[in-house]
Amino acid sequence: MKANSNLLNQLPKVLICSRLLLGILILVLSWIQISHYRIFAVVLFSIGLLTDIFDGIIARQLNVSTVKLRRMDSTVDMIFFILVALSTLIVSPQFFKDHKIEVIILTGSEAISYIICFLKFRKEVATHSIASKIWTIILFATLIQVMITGNSSALFDVCFYVGIVTRIEIIAIILLLRTWASDVPGIYQAVLLRRGKTIRRNKFFNG
Repeated sequence: MKANSNLLNQLPKVLICSRLLLGILILVLSWIQISHYRIFAVVLFSIGLLTDIFDGIIARQLNVSTVKLRRMDSTVDMIFFILVALSTLIVSPQFFKDHKIEVIILTGSEAISYIICFLKFRKEVATHSIASKIWTIILFATLIQVMITGNSSALFDVCFYVGIVTRIEIIAIILLLRTWASDVPGIYQAVLLRRGKTIRRNKFFNG
């Protein structure tokens, strides 16, 4: 019984690692230009997103949501989306050429948030704010559209502006925090943490 319990407790970590493998697989499939790549990519990308949603929920339900696990989750999330974006670049280069300025600004703002966090705390970003989770869904939909059609207009515009706003929020949270913390729902909660107060976290979405 104890062995089964220990195995179950490893499930969140398995989901995180599987997401990394899925990202690598998507990139490899795009590189070798496999037939029906877009179908495979959409399916694998969707599975990857589901692992991202449920790893945290399961970890919190099992009470195994440690700082180490949250840091691992955050790092793998970033790598996963980079791998998917690179694979999308390989199969739809024209889209990235047409939107290179926006892509550079967006990726640059993401990099700045990580740099600021590392310089201040010597740790990576793991705020997992509610707004960022919403942006992840929008980014997912945008990449799916580009995968399938090779283009995205209105949806990409939404993705870009929401992405910039949420990166600014993350930077603000990092600057407000006195000590590194994971799962900070928003700026208001960061202010509370700065004042030494406890914050409420949703067990399903952030905590």
